Amino acid sequence: MLRIREIKLELTEDRDCLPSKIEKKLGLKPGSITRWRIVRESVDARKKPRVYRIYTVDFEAEREQALLKKHRILSEAPEEAFRGIPAFSLEGRWPDEVRSDEGFAKQFRPIIAGFGPCGMFAALYLARQGLRPLVLERGEPMEERMRKVEAFWKNGKLDPVSNVQFGEGGAGTFSDGKLNSGIKRSYRTEMVLKELADHGAPEEILYKQNPHVGTDVLREVVVNIRKEIEALGGEIRFRACFTGLRTDEGRLRAVEVNGEEEIPAAALVIAPGHSARDSFRMLKEAGFGMEAKAFSIGARIEHPQEMIDASQYGSAEAAGVLGAADYKLSYRCRDGRGVYTFCMCPGGYVVASASEEGGVVTNGMSYHSRDGRNANSALLVGVEPSDFDSEDPLAGVEFQRKWERAAFEAGGGNCFAPAQTVGDFLADVPSKGPGSVTPTYRPGVKWTDITRCLPAFAAAAMREALPELGKKVKGFDRFDAVLTAVESRSSSPVRILRGEDLQATVRGVYPAGEGAGYAGGILSAAVDGIRVAEKICEELGALIQSRRKDI
Repeated sequence: MLRIREIKLELTEDRDCLPSKIEKKLGLKPGSITRWRIVRESVDARKKPRVYRIYTVDFEAEREQALLKKHRILSEAPEEAFRGIPAFSLEGRWPDEVRSDEGFAKQFRPIIAGFGPCGMFAALYLARQGLRPLVLERGEPMEERMRKVEAFWKNGKLDPVSNVQFGEGGAGTFSDGKLNSGIKRSYRTEMVLKELADHGAPEEILYKQNPHVGTDVLREVVVNIRKEIEALGGEIRFRACFTGLRTDEGRLRAVEVNGEEEIPAAALVIAPGHSARDSFRMLKEAGFGMEAKAFSIGARIEHPQEMIDASQYGSAEAAGVLGAADYKLSYRCRDGRGVYTFCMCPGGYVVASASEEGGVVTNGMSYHSRDGRNANSALLVGVEPSDFDSEDPLAGVEFQRKWERAAFEAGGGNCFAPAQTVGDFLADVPSKGPGSVTPTYRPGVKWTDITRCLPAFAAAAMREALPELGKKVKGFDRFDAVLTAVESRSSSPVRILRGEDLQATVRGVYPAGEGAGYAGGILSAAVDGIRVAEKICEELGALIQSRRKDI
């Protein structure tokens, strides 16, 4: 099989014409290509409104070695990149007792605290390896969680246990389901993408430059993964919060659930998500090494999606072929402070995402169709530990909480979010109502001055950045664009320290994923879950073998 890059298609051309394009480029007869697959698809809008789709394609043809010698633009295609998580196949890795003796199996059964992307993929990997993991999730299954979230968006009634942050699938379930990441592509990233596709995500995530699943599709995918874990002998317990642990001689012995039940454990993955503030405090009090880490704060900014399409593609019509346009912007302020857009949701919605009473938190969400009238993204300013008034490792949590409570008050104390037009924000005057851009946040917004719920340095940085970002995306700083505050949960404010073996100072405990400070999104969190699962298999294999003589 051969690989060719830089095959260009006009927007009016169908992907099915790729084989004929390649044949023409290589001087082959029609029908010479017998099998082909798309490896990568990207968009070239440098000459807008002339926009192209660019493809990398693997294909089979006769006399491949002769073609390879003749055309420098060809290379040998690597083995099929997208392979899922392997099933148990290493005979003898686990003794028969682990798979047949219930008591022995439970003694060594890995426990995973948290069923977001990290915990989910750790559980799937361990289940495929025959280890029957037990997952503890403080929130509720998808169906119940959806009802609680919809009720909150409708009437502001928050369930602090089951909400946008907590429950099956984690916070990423209520997002755009974006799978782009800053981490390098590896066999683990390919595993994640393949498993998502095999469990119901669209196949295009395997080759799109900036793949996304959409929150509606992602919810189904998450349930399908859970069902496979259970079919393989794993167990997911909902409304089960990890509240403590027991150790002996520096090694994990048991995990406490809901403050009342103790479960023996040899391995624990702590994958709590970035909003598990009570878990952070419990771990700190238990003596785990922790440190405050950088994160960001700001507001959601909304524009008409048609405006973004026209700016990015040169015309709004291109979106009919390419889908709603996105953007990724950044600016460095004169004082060195960074401002950037994050979690951009084309055709999406700004959603209420609080997990504590008395606070307002915003986030963004898109369905797979991305057909909403507005585009939104977080407009964020970097926050460093030096910005806190304390050296406590949980100082960032209190920093977030302070501004979330200020947003609650600025919004009127009824879960409405404070909102302001960009024009009024730049002029430093409170807003009294919207222009042509209608905010999508539910249960509603209160027009005011959002600087009431932003640190002064963040408001100043956003004011400096907005006109500059407007030079990159035309209309980004338009007067009636809407800012809805406060966006404070872009990443974890805490890192739970772990060594090169991925374990904390307590042996058998593996801090992982976004909440533990080792990931920043669905893909990277899932990859970290696979990493720790691999390490657990390695460590448990040695531990089990060393104890077999006692059976």
